[in-house]
Amino acid sequence: MSDGDTPVWYVAYGSNLHAARLTCYLSGGRPAGGARTHPGCRDRRPPRRDVPAVLPGALYFAGTSTVWGGGMGFYDPRAADTVPCRAYLLTVGQFSDLAAQEMHRPPGPDLDLTRVLAEGHDRLGPGRYETLLCAGELDGHPLLVLTAPDGLAAAGLRPPSAAYLRTVAAGLAESHGWDAPRAARYLATRAGAAGHWSPQGVLGVLDGPGGLDG
Repeated sequence: MSDGDTPVWYVAYGSNLHAARLTCYLSGGRPAGGARTHPGCRDRRPPRRDVPAVLPGALYFAGTSTVWGGGMGFYDPRAADTVPCRAYLLTVGQFSDLAAQEMHRPPGPDLDLTRVLAEGHDRLGPGRYETLLCAGELDGHPLLVLTAPDGLAAAGLRPPSAAYLRTVAAGLAESHGWDAPRAARYLATRAGAAGHWSPQGVLGVLDGPGGLDG
């Protein structure tokens, strides 16, 4: 698969649930509350479509984000749970450039998706978002997910920052219609956040200045 204009679904489950945050990867810029400016994709057009989705597996927080501080969101397809997601219809070229920026590299050549489409997974490198999964198809196009290689069991869990939680919750509201209490309950009980953030604590972040109701 080498045609950079071929459509694929990019499935977001963390901060890219929020369309404005995804736009910083596509057209360049710094997300609200973030600490890093992204160069953007070679093709800066918006997604052709976006739809809500739910995948089997679990969201967890680990590592250290250079954009938000605190833990980053990752997806483990083997965990017994479900994950609310948002699928954006991009081109292979856009998806490739987004993946490069997730790894702090400049936009560059298109990814070779042959293995992930044939086997359902591919490890592009050792980095945090360099494990590529195919979660099936929608309308004839593959659903592609970026995550960490080792999964929840081997993760160095770390609680997410308030800014990160606000961005994820805003994306849940946009894509799934979740209100602040529902988003707070979900986020506070994910591995890495649980034991550090309570639902009431997350709700305070979402209801405060810059939050869902602020």
